[in-house]
Amino acid sequence: MANPASTLSTHERIRVEDYLNDKIQTSADFESLELLLSTLRAQHELQRKQLAETQEALSNATKASNDHVEATRQHAEAFNGQQADIDRRLKELTGSDASDEAAERFEASISKLRSLELSRGYVTLLKDAEELSKEALRNIQTEPRLAIAPYSRLRKIVESLDEAQPAAEGASPHLVDYVGQLATKLREQMKGESTTRLRATLEQMKWPSKDFNFSESLRLQWADNVELLLELQIPELENHASASTNQSVRPPVLFPLEAMVHPLELRFKYHFSGDKPTNKLDKPEYFLAHITDLLNNFGGFFTSSIQPIFDQKSETVGHELQWNFLNASDAYITALLPMLRHKIATYLPQISTYPQLLSHFVHELMNFDNDIRETWNYLPDPYSQKDWRGITWEVLSKEGWFDRWLQVEKDFALARYKEIVDTPDSGHIDYEGVDLSATKPTKAAIRVNDLLETITERYQPLSSFSQKLRFLIDIQITIFDQFHERLHSALEAYLAMTSTIGRTVQGADGQASVDGIAGLERLCRVFGSAEYLEKKMEDWSNEIFFVELWSGLQERVKQNRDKGRNVAGSMSVADVASRTSPAVNNGHGAAPQDEPPEGALFDETASAYRRLRLRSESIITSTLTSNIRSALKPYTRVSTWTTISGPATPATGPLPPTADLAPAMRTLSTTVSFLTRALGIAPLRRIVRQVLLSTQTYLWSNVLLRNTFSASGASQLASDIHHLCSVVDVALNSAAQTGGSKAIFQKLNEGLLLLTLDAHAPKTDGKDDQSLETRADKNPGLWAVEKRLFKDNESAREMLAELGVETLTEAEARSVLEKRVEIGS
Repeated sequence: MANPASTLSTHERIRVEDYLNDKIQTSADFESLELLLSTLRAQHELQRKQLAETQEALSNATKASNDHVEATRQHAEAFNGQQADIDRRLKELTGSDASDEAAERFEASISKLRSLELSRGYVTLLKDAEELSKEALRNIQTEPRLAIAPYSRLRKIVESLDEAQPAAEGASPHLVDYVGQLATKLREQMKGESTTRLRATLEQMKWPSKDFNFSESLRLQWADNVELLLELQIPELENHASASTNQSVRPPVLFPLEAMVHPLELRFKYHFSGDKPTNKLDKPEYFLAHITDLLNNFGGFFTSSIQPIFDQKSETVGHELQWNFLNASDAYITALLPMLRHKIATYLPQISTYPQLLSHFVHELMNFDNDIRETWNYLPDPYSQKDWRGITWEVLSKEGWFDRWLQVEKDFALARYKEIVDTPDSGHIDYEGVDLSATKPTKAAIRVNDLLETITERYQPLSSFSQKLRFLIDIQITIFDQFHERLHSALEAYLAMTSTIGRTVQGADGQASVDGIAGLERLCRVFGSAEYLEKKMEDWSNEIFFVELWSGLQERVKQNRDKGRNVAGSMSVADVASRTSPAVNNGHGAAPQDEPPEGALFDETASAYRRLRLRSESIITSTLTSNIRSALKPYTRVSTWTTISGPATPATGPLPPTADLAPAMRTLSTTVSFLTRALGIAPLRRIVRQVLLSTQTYLWSNVLLRNTFSASGASQLASDIHHLCSVVDVALNSAAQTGGSKAIFQKLNEGLLLLTLDAHAPKTDGKDDQSLETRADKNPGLWAVEKRLFKDNESAREMLAELGVETLTEAEARSVLEKRVEIGS
């Protein structure tokens, strides 16, 4: 039942009043009053139950909170009791009343305990190592195969200690050293015992004498000893495989092969040490050939007998060890090389002060390396994609002898170069050293080229890219540069001697050495030598060796693009580019995916020779032109062209040449004949064409257009030009171009065609298709041509076309025709 209104607060009464006003607004709402009251009673009952549940939950939570507080208090009291007990016991244990001091003493005790525990572990490890060593030693005499297992475990312990040292900051170095020495000593003892057994078997086999006995029983005994030594070496091979991260690590010598090579090594030392006749400083090929003989004599036995053992062994070892057993002949070579290295180590200091001996030895050593590569296909690591670098690489690169050897070779090459250029006939043109149709170089150029080709052969076998590039730049290109400077100086000396001041200083004798054929020969020496070596450099650039060297250079540049490293030794990209080709530097900085720049190793040097060739050719042309013009000066002074009498057209061939033309004819004959011998067809044609074109211009301006001609005078001039062309054609012989010199003199010949027209011919416009040579008598007469030529340009062009004149303009044709006395008057 609801509370009376008097028990409600003012706020509650207002809410009740609002509620009733909301629910009862009309009289009809009283009909649902009972329903409203029922709903209110139900809600009141529900709220009462919720209140009861809430009060019960509150009571339970309060009780749980009190219980938790009590438990926490009890735990705190228990902790305080335990702490007090610990403090009491710690004080009793350490004998100190201060808890902090007692804790420090306790920590010190714990540290000692830890050290004791660690020492116990060390002792246990030492005990295990000692027991493994003793176990192996017990079995090594009676059951040597049983000794392998404890030895292998001991090796594992050594490796684990070595691996743990960095993390332990180098702790216990004495333990590591002791266990390592223990394993090493055991290894030596086991190897010694096994090797002794194998050597005893080899003595029974009479290895390596001519009475070699390889019976079945000895073969089985020998094979068992070989297998035992290989088993003993497996842990070392595993360690070597993990350490071999680059090509510079030498392959290990297998124990059984080391034992079998031992008597061969003793024989080698006997022959090639001390004062034996076979031990000569100037004959390194003796001991190198001895190594080759050992390979040839015993290589077959190792291949046929040890290879089956290797094949079985490769099936039981891991993949990383299989390459040690792939090829018995490779393993045999690996076993022989240490004796060679030892010999070289004692031999090199003895010859280091003798350049010739050092040079000879290195080249013999390269031949030995090539023989090992090509004949035996020696690959210490078959899985590697690179070839064996060779003993030469070890001597020059690893042992540091390359710079000394390079200097020796450079001194030899430069000395030989000096001998070549100082030879009295070095400057003579060699007319038989090349094809007849090629330009003739000097003997010095041919010998220098032979020297450079010999140098290539000497360093071509090197396996190091840097060393090849150093040889190329320091020796070959250096000699190229020095010879270029010599040729350039010779050209400059010629120009100085032919200058006005030079001629004045030299006098008559000096002038004779540069005039005429003598001077032309000086120029041809420079031109021929420059062209010869330029072509040789082009040929070299296409050879496989230099193409591969160029590709290797591009690869080096690409690899070092962003690292700022040098390309070869101390040489940067810019240094190499300045001596070889600008394409090297142009490709520097390009994207990795870009194609390598086109170029060749001799681009820079060849360009210098090309410039020298072009310049010398230009000087030859200008010199020859100047000589011809000087020889033609008397001819240009002839003034009798209008007074020459005789028939206008000779009936029996050309007229005799004018006397004043003789110097020019002699000059052309001698110079062109000389050039025909000295120059190749292409430069000869270029030079002669330029000279004749210049001569044509000179004759056109100084003879034809400066004089007036009668019919006989015109015929004489035409005959003189014919003689000049004949002299040139005879001198050129088979080198003459199509049409000969007349084709070059086309403009002059067309002018002479107009100048020699018949003034007495009928005035007809005869038209035919005959050539200039065969239709001279059928051409329209002088007056008919004059009429149409001077009528207008259209008529003139038609007239010239009918005459077959192609090069003359209308104005030039009129100027020529006006030089006839008949028309000019």
